[in-house]
Amino acid sequence: MTKNQTFNSEAGGLKTLGSPTSFVFENPTASILEAFENRYPDRDYLIEFLHPEFTSLCPKTGQPDFATIKLRYAPGKWCVESKSFKLYLAAYRNHGSFMESITNKIADDLIKVLLPRRLSLEGIFNVRGGTAITVRVEYLAPELPEEDIRRLKELW
Repeated sequence: MTKNQTFNSEAGGLKTLGSPTSFVFENPTASILEAFENRYPDRDYLIEFLHPEFTSLCPKTGQPDFATIKLRYAPGKWCVESKSFKLYLAAYRNHGSFMESITNKIADDLIKVLLPRRLSLEGIFNVRGGTAITVRVEYLAPELPEEDIRRLKELW
């Protein structure tokens, strides 16, 4: 097997990576997210993303809300492809929704696509009107045995 064949087998099925980037600044849906198979499903490990340039709109005033999105997850069978995650987050730019709804929707979409063992998502929204808001969502796969939960808590 050549080096290219190895690379292609790991990236099989991904459409966004390596193709020209086309941003859509509205209509964030889980269909934007792409995943690839976790090659280490029997190992406890964390994947972390920090996206400090998140933007959305207040649904009442239309004013922009700026935030840092922090994602941390222990993968199950799937890992999120980073470029698709970036494009997914960009889709919120002209989307009007409250900070609490946005953070929960991002978590729900990631859980739907990835089926992670554990996931933590924080929306750390910048000060507006004198108040900063942080929304944190925690998810733990309900079918995990107690021993796996203990190990994941130690890893976290």
